Amino acid sequence: MADVKKSKTPTEFALDFLMGGVSAAVAKTSAAPIERIKLLVQNQDEMIKQGRLATPYKGVGDAFARTYADEGLVSLWRGNTANVIRYFPTQALNFAFKDYFKSLFGFKKSEGYWKWFGGNIASGAGAGASSLLFVYSLDYARTRLANDNKSSKGGGARQFNGLVDVYKKTLATDGIAGLYRGFVPSVVGIIVYRGLYFGCYDSLKPVVLVGSLEGSFLASFALGWGVTVGAGLASYPLDTVRRRMMMTSGSGVNYKSMFDAGSQIVAKEGTKSLFKGAGANILRGVAGAGVLSLYDKLQEVMFGKVYSGDFLSWLIAFTRRLRSAASQSRIVDSARCSRTS
Repeated sequence: MADVKKSKTPTEFALDFLMGGVSAAVAKTSAAPIERIKLLVQNQDEMIKQGRLATPYKGVGDAFARTYADEGLVSLWRGNTANVIRYFPTQALNFAFKDYFKSLFGFKKSEGYWKWFGGNIASGAGAGASSLLFVYSLDYARTRLANDNKSSKGGGARQFNGLVDVYKKTLATDGIAGLYRGFVPSVVGIIVYRGLYFGCYDSLKPVVLVGSLEGSFLASFALGWGVTVGAGLASYPLDTVRRRMMMTSGSGVNYKSMFDAGSQIVAKEGTKSLFKGAGANILRGVAGAGVLSLYDKLQEVMFGKVYSGDFLSWLIAFTRRLRSAASQSRIVDSARCSRTS
């Protein structure tokens, strides 16, 4: 039977939303350069077909060098604004809804390890998939901006002038459907990635981080990084398919479905094309691992333990302690006033 947790108050829910978004914004901004390079390498074949890239990249290093030489240092953060805007609600909703789904699937370990493990995966997957519908168009815009290099075909001009311009041009050529191209593989991918990301970390942490590893920041970081890498590789082909589908909006030539996209990519470019940019994606995973382990460490430092495997719970607990202290202070002051009167 699943554990039924007390529902969060509006204040607690808002705190989860705020802190989750802030932590994600900081992490994504720090990883923005490698994020853009990953997207350029991943989608280069689609860019070549559209005439926006003259020659393929030889690797991550070559992509960095060419982008820096052609567009400058600041260009490595192109698309980051849309990414931060997108990730604020995405991460915040993921973590805020995580407890809700845990109330549905939060089985006890005593009920069976695999039932407990599966419940953790289900709660993580539900949290990620629930937020996708609300932020997908921002993910689309971020992808188009990051892959909008200075095309030799257009005399060095970009296709889009900014976030708003992406929406305007896409709606003009493809309508709302253009903003949601690749949505289906995104849903499948988010379930796989978020399910493993949240589920495995929460499930493996009490099993792996024991004995001499308990309380170790490096061990917690390594576990978080390993989970991020594994989840990323498992869902990476789906990520490639969805982004390649996004890139066709406005081109006049679209894939019929995720299966059509995948089959065409494999047939014309080989299976390896589905994993282009995966190396950069692994490096990018450091940011995600750091967020998880850092908040676990903060909980331990401030309260002597980790609350519910949820790194945002320390803030709620801290707020409750402040309220309790304030309440106790008022009681003491009231008692003093009564004695003196």
